[in-house]
Amino acid sequence: METETENANDADIKAINDWLPVTASRNAKWWYSAFHNITAMVGAGVLTLPYAMSMMGWGPGTVILLLSWMITLFTLWQMVEMHEMVPGVRFDRYHELGQHAFGEKLGLYIVIPQQLLVQVGTCIVYMVTGGTSLKKFHDTVCPSCQNIRTSYWIAIFGFVNFVLSLCPNFNSISAVSFAAAVMSIAYSTIAWVASIGKGKLPDVDYGYKAHSTADGVFNFMLALGEVAFSYAGHNVVLEIQATIPSTPEKPSKKAMWKGVIFAYLGVAFCYLPVAFIGYYIFGNSVQDNILITLEKPTWLIAAANMFVIVHVIGGYQVFSMPVFDIIETFLVKHLKFSPCFTLRFVARTVFVAMSMLIAICIPFFGSLLGFLGGFAFAPTSYFLPCIIWLKLYKPKRFSLSWIVNWVTVHNILIVEVRSPTFGLMIVEDRTVQLVWIVVWCLEEINVEGEEGRGKVDSEY
Repeated sequence: METETENANDADIKAINDWLPVTASRNAKWWYSAFHNITAMVGAGVLTLPYAMSMMGWGPGTVILLLSWMITLFTLWQMVEMHEMVPGVRFDRYHELGQHAFGEKLGLYIVIPQQLLVQVGTCIVYMVTGGTSLKKFHDTVCPSCQNIRTSYWIAIFGFVNFVLSLCPNFNSISAVSFAAAVMSIAYSTIAWVASIGKGKLPDVDYGYKAHSTADGVFNFMLALGEVAFSYAGHNVVLEIQATIPSTPEKPSKKAMWKGVIFAYLGVAFCYLPVAFIGYYIFGNSVQDNILITLEKPTWLIAAANMFVIVHVIGGYQVFSMPVFDIIETFLVKHLKFSPCFTLRFVARTVFVAMSMLIAICIPFFGSLLGFLGGFAFAPTSYFLPCIIWLKLYKPKRFSLSWIVNWVTVHNILIVEVRSPTFGLMIVEDRTVQLVWIVVWCLEEINVEGEEGRGKVDSEY
């Protein structure tokens, strides 16, 4: 009887895993990981990089961009390696790796809030970006047409995602993700090629925008947050690797790493030319979205905005799929709902609707990147993989691995503590006093959080 009960339980668990979006299909190829990672990585953040450069300057900006590329490639390699570090076990989700490192409850509490903040926050930002790009496209191709509010364009963009959100798993959105990856490379190329075509402004200024030391620190920290936002792929990398088949002879990390290398070459091709050429051409006059700075040729800017729209549709699906997995896992495993299409339809529709409504209420873009970049993207992309690596592999003190990981952790903490506070400061003058109170509160919360996390690390 016990054997029959165990077999029945195993069959139920397998049926649920075969239904959940992350583990439903494991027949992906290495190139799937390539374009999934490009779609996740090269997003709306690339269009803000010239603006970030204008706040950091040539020297610091160049160093930060190159270091970010190298550090995030290193931490991504760590996550790929840890996916199957235990023989016979696959950590298909970020929080499963965290639970293995820190324990069932603590690992869940450490990873899930940050991962959800990144993924849900990115979905909201993509809603805003999709709506504003639709409006920009409309206004560019038909300047004499009646003006339509951005909120309506966000609703139109949301309707597309209502439909695509019903795709059951990662492999079912592979065509959408591929199109998004191609579009991201296309609009990034348009951004720097059109900048070259426009020519260097005659009165271009590369000096710091800041009028005081406080302004300089303010701008620099905000720029760090925007750079952090540009490297968000770590939050879906294990979920992407979970779709790749694995055997003892051919572990999934080989195909995954091949795709990651290809994707990161694409990231470098997109990020560096856009950042450096955009800043070289426009200097401090560049806006937080370089496509807004570029006004001509009209047809090319319209095409670039349409490419952005296609990309953020795919990006929304890639980032929302792990969220759907978390929601559906909770509903099926904890609330004991039967896995079915109706449950999936209701859960995903509610999520898309909520992200759309929040996006409609957000009138700003650049400051949101700084806030999200510092508060959530820096931990999950830059130093949480290092902490997990140190916890699980326990490298010898003062060895190369130990030094690299600890230096990364301590330095990137600056971004987490400071960037969120400065990101919230892009507001109108009449609300500055109120926002300073919010800044102070967030500062205290972040400092206390870091002290608490230090105690946790010492205990484990």
